[in-house]
Amino acid sequence: MSKVTLPSDPPGGLRAVVVWSIGVAVYFVAVIFRTSLGVAGLDAAARFHVNASALSTFSILQLLVYAGMQIPVGLMVDRLGTKKVLGLGAVLFTIGQLGFAFSPSYGTALASRALLGCGDAMTFISVLRLGTRWFPARRGPMVAQLAALVGMAGNLISTLVLARLLHSIGWTQAFAGSALAGVVVLVLTLLFLKDHPEGHEPEPSRHQGSAYVRRQIAEAWREPGTRLGMWVHFTTQFPAMVFLLLWGLPFLVEAQGLSRATAGELLTLVVLSNMVVGLVYGQIVARHHTARLPLALGTVAATALLWAATLFHPGAHAPMWLLIVLCVVLGACGPASMIGFDFTRPANPPERQGTGSGITNMGGFIASMTTLLAIGVLLDATNDNYTVAFSAVFVLQALGLSQILRLRGRVARRERERLVASRVETVHVPA
Repeated sequence: MSKVTLPSDPPGGLRAVVVWSIGVAVYFVAVIFRTSLGVAGLDAAARFHVNASALSTFSILQLLVYAGMQIPVGLMVDRLGTKKVLGLGAVLFTIGQLGFAFSPSYGTALASRALLGCGDAMTFISVLRLGTRWFPARRGPMVAQLAALVGMAGNLISTLVLARLLHSIGWTQAFAGSALAGVVVLVLTLLFLKDHPEGHEPEPSRHQGSAYVRRQIAEAWREPGTRLGMWVHFTTQFPAMVFLLLWGLPFLVEAQGLSRATAGELLTLVVLSNMVVGLVYGQIVARHHTARLPLALGTVAATALLWAATLFHPGAHAPMWLLIVLCVVLGACGPASMIGFDFTRPANPPERQGTGSGITNMGGFIASMTTLLAIGVLLDATNDNYTVAFSAVFVLQALGLSQILRLRGRVARRERERLVASRVETVHVPA
C-alpha cells in the first residue's frame, strides 16, 4: 500500500510561512498593546488617581471583552475567513491603543482598553485557523507553539522597549507612537494575507442564521476534547498572565522590595523562559502525543509549588534565587496552555476549528480575569497583603485540576475511537 496524501492536508512550504508570518505579525502587535498596561500599572494609577481595585479593572475589562468575544470570533473565523477577521481586529486594537494614549480620564481610558480587548480577541484564533489552513496537520502543535512564542516576543517588546519609552518621552507619546505598528500590520494584512492556498478552499456553506451558531457551539462543546482543552488552558495560563499583565511589577517592587529596573528584568525572564519552553513543549507534543497531559499537569504542580514557596517564605523578602526560579517556572505556563488546543484540534473537524479554539481560549482568560479581580479586591481589603491576595491562585488551580482529572479518561476513549475509525476508513491504493 502506498502512502496517500489527502487533498485536504495543505502542503506548507515557503509561501505558507510568508502568509502565516503576516497573521502572526498582527498577533505580535496585539500582544504588545495587550501587555502595555503591565509595565505602566503604577503610572496609570498615578495618572488616573485610582486604587488597586480600580487599576485591576483596566485589565479585567480588557480580559472580559476578550473572553466574551472568543466564541463569536471563532464563529466569525469559520464563516468569514481569517483575512477579514484579522483586518477588523487590527483596526479595533489600533484605535483602542490611540484612545488610551490620549484618554483624559479613567472612564475614557477604560473604554479604550475595552476596544483594544475586542480587537485583540480577533487575533489568536485567526492565527490558529491560518496555521491549520496552510500547514499539514502533523505540524499543528509546533506551529501553534511558534505563534504563541511570537506573541511572547510582543510581551518582551512591552517590557524592554515600551517601558523605557514611557519613562523617557511620556505617556501620550509612548502609547500613540506604538499605535503606528497597528497601522503597519493592517496594511500588510489587506495587501498580502490569504485565507488558504489555492486548491484547498473550504467547502462553501449557506448562511443558516442562529441555527448555524447554536449547532456550531453545541457540537464543539459536546466533544470532551474541547472541554478538556478549555480546562487545561484555564488551569495553566493564568498565573503567568496575571503576573505579566498587571500584578507582577507591583508585587516585586512593593512586596519584595526590588527596584523597578530589577523587577522589569524578572518580568523579562518570564518572557524569555516562555519562549524557550514553548519550543521544547512544541517539539515534545509533536513527537509524543501522549506527553500532552503529563506536561500540563507537571506545569501546574511546579507553578503551585514555586508560588507557595515564594509567598510563604519566612523572611521579610523571598531570596533572589527563589524569585528567579519562580519566574522561570511561570514562563512554562503559556506553552502549557497551548497544549489545550492540542486536545481541541483533533476533536473538531476543519469547519469547526474556529469555534472549538474559541471555547478553549476562553478558559485561561476567564481564570486570569477572575484572579486579577480577586487580587485587587484582597489587596484593598488587607491593606496590601500580597501573601493573602496572591493565594487566590491556588483556588483557581484546584478548580481547573479537578475538571482535568474528571475529563481525561473520556477524552482518551474518544481519541482511541477516532483512531480506530480512521484505520477502518483507510483507502488502499495499489503501489
